[in-house]
Amino acid sequence: MVRSRDRTRRRPAYRRRPNEFYWLWIAATATYGVGDVVSTIAFLRYVPTIEEANPVVRFALESFGLSGLVALKIAVYLVMLWISVEGAREGDGLLYYFPPVLLTATGTYLTASNVRLLWLS
Repeated sequence: MVRSRDRTRRRPAYRRRPNEFYWLWIAATATYGVGDVVSTIAFLRYVPTIEEANPVVRFALESFGLSGLVALKIAVYLVMLWISVEGAREGDGLLYYFPPVLLTATGTYLTASNVRLLWLS
């Protein structure tokens, strides 16, 4: 029996390596979802003299409060998750790995930046 090398016939990466997929997204959730949201809320609560630097996040906070911040984060997270799943289905490693790695790196940087600013204030 000859195996086809056609990528459309292969199972998506998240089905072949489910633990890898889950851990990539757990890291993204912990840093981007939880770490950045909690540190942003703490920063806004304990240092009210300093405003949010990101204009999109500032608009969400001013218009909808903390629920706006959380809704924006969830929207970005879901779009990135969709891109990753589509990348896995198409066999595109870049689209599969890039979204969770980007969110993890961004979340780590933003959380560290917020904690640093909290510490210095």
